[in-house]
Amino acid sequence: MANILIVEDEPRMRRLLEISLGEDGHSVHSAEDAEKGLAYLRREQVDLVVTDLKLPGMNGLELLQEGKRLNPALPFVVMTAYGSVETAVDAMKAGASDYVLKPFTMAEMKLVINKEIDVQQVRDENTRLREALGKRYHFQNIVGHSKKMQEVLALVERVAPTNSTVLIGGESGVGKDLIARAIHQNSRRASGPFIKINSTAIPDTLFESELFGFERGAFTGALASKPGKFELADKGTLFLDEIGDVPAPIQVKLLRVLQEREFERLGGTKTLKVDVRMIAATNRDLRAALEEGTFREDLYYRLNVVPIDIPPLREHKEDIPDLVNHFLARFAADSEKPMEGITRAALGVLSDYHWPGNVRQLENMVERAVALSSGPVLDAGDIHLDSVPGKAGAAAGLTTADNFLPEGMTLEEWEDNMIKEALRRANGNKSQAARLLGLSRNALRYRLGKLGVADDAE
Repeated sequence: MANILIVEDEPRMRRLLEISLGEDGHSVHSAEDAEKGLAYLRREQVDLVVTDLKLPGMNGLELLQEGKRLNPALPFVVMTAYGSVETAVDAMKAGASDYVLKPFTMAEMKLVINKEIDVQQVRDENTRLREALGKRYHFQNIVGHSKKMQEVLALVERVAPTNSTVLIGGESGVGKDLIARAIHQNSRRASGPFIKINSTAIPDTLFESELFGFERGAFTGALASKPGKFELADKGTLFLDEIGDVPAPIQVKLLRVLQEREFERLGGTKTLKVDVRMIAATNRDLRAALEEGTFREDLYYRLNVVPIDIPPLREHKEDIPDLVNHFLARFAADSEKPMEGITRAALGVLSDYHWPGNVRQLENMVERAVALSSGPVLDAGDIHLDSVPGKAGAAAGLTTADNFLPEGMTLEEWEDNMIKEALRRANGNKSQAARLLGLSRNALRYRLGKLGVADDAE
């Protein structure tokens, strides 16, 4: 249903439109001239205006112009005689959504009106979704009140309005995608596209065509030209996740795009220009990749204009209660279960866990607890944690009987022993030790600092 205003000086036509559109469930109001129609627009909320162009006094085109000043998004459908098509064209130029030539059938009129109402509903829904998206990814609404996360968000706040390339580092599951979206939604490019690429999901042979597109006949099966992700992200942001896994030949082409903002499609000769902001993310230590020769040094420094390192969840466990409550409210609403909260004992179980999968793992744990809970309050018995040793423990060879810690040893002491064992196996090479433990170089440096081990140059 829509609130429709009809402005028509002929009583029979005005009455016919009122009755016919009213039968379809619309709320219909009418005015016999433009002045009365404009007065109605000033005091009431209207979804659509149907107006004749030939009116006494102020004509329909002037009504259209004044109505657009009051509400630029208000759709107008104009009616005009068959011999006055030029006037209808002028109305379209002034902002009319569509026009109907007299004489017309009510079926024709309803078709045009319903189309405009549908279009307006889509526009309104798009606006609401953009507002909701902006609220969801606004950095002030990201759950993270600890000192470490506040430092990350403060950096996001400073870099978002710029066009600088950002390199986001951190272990898998810490929320790199969320931070990238927050940067985009709080930038001048927020109204543009946000295109995400996961490097590990694209075969090496298809990487170039995915990023830069291809022309027809560029390879077997290329039956038509296709734009790449850089073209699709024009005037917006391109988020390249797992940048450390990009094949070496593509790294050269990426460097050119970042420096020159231009490229050619696969099989093409035309140079294309794009205006794209680049955000990259990795859970690997790219400096170690530089030492190994698997990542280009010039590309690394071009990407690493503004580095943002997101700490693992075990380094800001004070955020766990807020994160749990956030996930609990969301999953309770999704599953339509009347969840009222979580006990201190259950929060204690979650806070004592080491979270190798970080925030993503915590999110999955809360979803599991909500799905399997029998009451409205989550208790310790509803928390089912993964007991399988992670990659770090297996890499260091420190598995424990029955998946429990050795008797008399705390989790912190166990982690310290794993780090020392990894250093021993790596003959003191800290980059290699970090890879054995499944940690980033920065994460290992932090732990070495707690152990009192100097981080000397290797």
